Amino acid sequence: MINARVETVDAKPAFRRAFAKRRCLLPADGFYEWLQVEQEGKVRKQPYYIHRADGGVLAFAGLYELWRDKSVPDDHPQAWLWTTVIITTSAEDEVGRIHDRMPMVVDPARWGDWLDPASGDSAHVHALLAPAAASGLASYPVGTDVNYVRNNGPGLIEPLAGDPARPA
Repeated sequence: MINARVETVDAKPAFRRAFAKRRCLLPADGFYEWLQVEQEGKVRKQPYYIHRADGGVLAFAGLYELWRDKSVPDDHPQAWLWTTVIITTSAEDEVGRIHDRMPMVVDPARWGDWLDPASGDSAHVHALLAPAAASGLASYPVGTDVNYVRNNGPGLIEPLAGDPARPA
């Protein structure tokens, strides 16, 4: 699992313990979402790059977990597997027109509280997940090379000329 819904993250058995004690921030320049568009009578998905309008760094709310691989000795370099999940929330404003969900962005003023494993009960921690202002985000369409995991590089966030997307 790569995503955990903010609405249920503290109740789901897969995330409950990590939500209580193993929270992290996942820094990112931006993220992609796909908008269904109609083009020449066919529906396709147009990728959009979403980022802070001021060029700053986003910090996604995340959880991490450690898993012991009992098939290898204790001192083996791969004895422990670290995994992480991004908490998602409903998308509003600019992002909401593209997709109904987005990563939960933690406001910089709340980073310390979010990372503190002693920051209190579930209700207090859930209050830290108030969505950051989506109005500070911007988006633009990018090429479909982002659809393939083998592709990498700065060209993936280059804007397409014009906006080819017309909602389906």
